[in-house]
Amino acid sequence: MISQKAKYALRALLALAEAGVGQSMQISDIADGQRIPRKFLEQILLDLKHRGLLSSRRGKNGGYALLRAPDLITVGEVLRLIDGPLAPLPCLSRMAYRRCEDCDGEDDCRIRRVFAEAHRANTAVLDATTLADMSGGSAHHRILGAG
Repeated sequence: MISQKAKYALRALLALAEAGVGQSMQISDIADGQRIPRKFLEQILLDLKHRGLLSSRRGKNGGYALLRAPDLITVGEVLRLIDGPLAPLPCLSRMAYRRCEDCDGEDDCRIRRVFAEAHRANTAVLDATTLADMSGGSAHHRILGAG
């Protein structure tokens, strides 16, 4: 399950994607339009800025803007930045790999095998879906081959 923070981050990024790369939006406009608490949104946008997804400008025409095109930002990337590793088991994580303490061997672990398959399917969708896909509503059709 994704956190509320990740959900708000995706909604804010989608609003910025629809505004266009380099086009600033003020926090209040994003908060009101996406129904996100302003103080929480400020923290989220600052995190995304520090992680290289957004820029910010002060002043009358200031606000936050995307640094990269929406088709270059994936859902998987955003979730990892906000919530951390996506893997359901530490032995499956790319970002935070750690051997399970009670494991007799990863190659023989039947639990790991099932969760590895589920994790591959999950990350395939999340890493293939971009903000542009979400904005256009085409992600579901493109990823699942539903034409």
